[in-house]
Amino acid sequence: MPSPLLEIKNFSVDFVTESGTTPAVKNISFKINHGETVAIVGESGSGKTVTSLSILQLLPTPPAKYKTGQILFSEDGNTSVDILKLNDAALRKIRGNKISMIFQEPMTSLNPVKTCGNQVIEALRIHQDISEKEAKEKTIELFANVKLPDPQSILNRYPHEISGGQKQRVMIAMAISCNPSLLIADEPTTALDVTVQKTILQLIKELQIQHNMSVIYITHDLGLVTEIADQVIVMYKGEVVEAGAIKNIFLHPKHPYTMALLACRPDASAKGKRLPVISDFLKEPEETINTRISVQRKQASTNYREIETLLKVENLKVYFPVKKNFFGKTLKEFKAVDDVSFSVQKGETVGLVGESGCGKTTLGRALIRMIEPTSGSIFFNGRNIEKIPREELRKMRKDIQIIFQDPYGSLNPRLTIGEAINEPMKIHAILPSQKQRKEKIIDLLEKVDLKPEYFNRYPHEFSGGQRQRICIARALGLSPDFIICDESVSALDVSVQAQVLNLLNDLKEELGFTCIFISHDLGVVHYISNRIMVMNNGKIEETGTADEIYFNPKKEYTQKLISAIPKVSF
Repeated sequence: MPSPLLEIKNFSVDFVTESGTTPAVKNISFKINHGETVAIVGESGSGKTVTSLSILQLLPTPPAKYKTGQILFSEDGNTSVDILKLNDAALRKIRGNKISMIFQEPMTSLNPVKTCGNQVIEALRIHQDISEKEAKEKTIELFANVKLPDPQSILNRYPHEISGGQKQRVMIAMAISCNPSLLIADEPTTALDVTVQKTILQLIKELQIQHNMSVIYITHDLGLVTEIADQVIVMYKGEVVEAGAIKNIFLHPKHPYTMALLACRPDASAKGKRLPVISDFLKEPEETINTRISVQRKQASTNYREIETLLKVENLKVYFPVKKNFFGKTLKEFKAVDDVSFSVQKGETVGLVGESGCGKTTLGRALIRMIEPTSGSIFFNGRNIEKIPREELRKMRKDIQIIFQDPYGSLNPRLTIGEAINEPMKIHAILPSQKQRKEKIIDLLEKVDLKPEYFNRYPHEFSGGQRQRICIARALGLSPDFIICDESVSALDVSVQAQVLNLLNDLKEELGFTCIFISHDLGVVHYISNRIMVMNNGKIEETGTADEIYFNPKKEYTQKLISAIPKVSF
């Protein structure tokens, strides 16, 4: 009987620091056969990413310590090697060539001083004996395969010049460039809109069949893996709590944690109800997630004609110069936001959805003049933001906050999270004393399910999901009237996402703030929004109540977005 491609036996990883030893992975075992797709599912901190990084020995040692076990790799099905015992030279031949990895955060995975094309060309030339010209041609072909618009153009662009979703597709192109035997995909579609997500999942499946490639697909979303995975492994607190065929796990989950992951994702029937969270299924008093006691949420009214308008946008345009002549005159422009008009009423949540690169983030930033509009008017509380001096605008920003898409990039690595939340509160003179501000910060941390003792920790000590909750707490610290949530739950586990959505609903009722909720996840937008605006190529394609857009979309583009939402069906 041939050996599996990868076998992990009784594997444990500890992190040893000055403050003590923390077990990250506890005695886990599983196999990956040739041509098989295995999904590893669990929340942040469950050990799934630590397991995947250990396969390629990408964890720094120390603080990581491989306590027990083996990681056996057998490319030919006969002889196997223990990856944990390989030297650096042998590891280099495997990394990126025989075993490749797509990382979770494309923003920090790409080299900012090299073009996207050069980064893929470099990977090809290191592992394959081909010329610069051949590598360039193959890179353009790979960019086309992962559905990047205008592959020739992307080849010469730097990471900061493309959207988050496009960065992730460059990473995927790099990972599959050498036709690896095993592809480890660590949350590869987290930053992608639903249509591209569907395309990438299909692409990974096609490549897996074409090259008899095995895939380890790591995700927090069980609903995402039904179409591509053969087996699923559910991890919780460093242990495998349940494993088996995907259909069996979905239809007959045995562990309460698996049941919780299946129940937490918002679906069409969830609107107006409180979303279940992990603590509803796992009763652990010392770690119970802070779910504020609340009765079933009433369906929000969609008639805002008699309510005061908080934000009004008229004919807003944001154009970026693409080509200039010798004298600096713009010859060609990219229309990121193209003649957009809409209004938002006080207390309303307006969802803004669209594919990556459609202009929704640019629109959100233009509303608070983080990006200067080319033309148009933005009225906030009746005042034209366009005509407000910079000094006055700075004071107004207390009332208009934004929660950014990339939590790691929006936190200062040199400030503790307590200092990061305190800084804007101090600038805007929220509360008279530092002691009172600290008490409020601790209260905010508890509201977003972070412990008070985290006050003095730094951003690098937290998972991606925890960092996003810190950013939410920072925005709420100023008690703003208006919040722009730019993909603020896209990086979160489905269970934490449910908790944050419940939290935003609770805080909306308590504080009465208004919100524009930007996301590529129509299921989440439908759940939290009163109205939805669909954006495409810089324009508003369709507007309507959340139910109208979700259940009866009129435009073909909206119908395509709806049809791309992952659906569980067996």
